[in-house]
This record gives sequence, structure tokens and C-alpha cells, in this order.
Amino acid sequence: MNKQIFVNLPVSDLDKSKEFFQALGYTFNAQFTNESGACLVIAEGSIHAMLLTHAFFKTFIDKPIAQAKEATGVLICLSCESREEVDGIVAKAIAAGGRAPRAPQDHGFMYSHAFEDLDGHVWELVWMAQQE
Repeated sequence: MNKQIFVNLPVSDLDKSKEFFQALGYTFNAQFTNESGACLVIAEGSIHAMLLTHAFFKTFIDKPIAQAKEATGVLICLSCESREEVDGIVAKAIAAGGRAPRAPQDHGFMYSHAFEDLDGHVWELVWMAQQE
């Protein structure tokens, strides 16, 4: 089995979170999705996010759940194939109820923008020019 990453995120409304990410064009792995959690497929076979209800998320921790709308504990960064892909995903996120926490950043060799999902988790999208 190749190494994979599964980011686990608490969500306040699992159905609304699923609708949000589907509006961005993502799918879910039905084998790992039920009423307590949903396996968001970001890159088939390598990158996933487990969207977990608060009750289920609490079974894995003994601390309070951080409220991502009030404080940022993690930035989730995903690479994109173009500036247009970065802007397209952010636009879809905003249209689906998310928000952009800042303006895009253009450094010439690197372009980034971000969105917050419905629970306030920050998703940073980045495109980097190919090194010659």
C-alpha cells in the first residue's frame, strides 16, 4: 500500500459539509462514509480528509475541539496545476458558502489563494512554476 494522508476534521453539520465539498467538484469514498463521518477524496489513492461529526471526532481525543472559526490551528495546503485552478476552486468555495480570508498572493514563481470551509478550516491552494 502506498503512503496516504487522511486529515481528520471536525464538522458541525456533516450533510452541509458534504454538499459544500461536492460543489467544489470533490467526491466521497462510500466505503468510509456513514452518518458519523465522510471520506473526502482530494487525490484518489493519496490525499483524503475525514469529515467527522463532533461526537465522533471526540472519541479520538481527550481535549476540547478547537473552533476553527475563532482560532486557526492548522492550514491545509493543496497544490494545483495552474493559477486558474487555484482561482476556480476558491470561487466555487465562496459560491458554496465559504469565504476567502485574504486576497490572492502572487510571487511570480508561486501563486496562492485560500478559502475557509463552512466550519472555518483554512484550505490554502498553491500553484508553483516548474523549475527549469
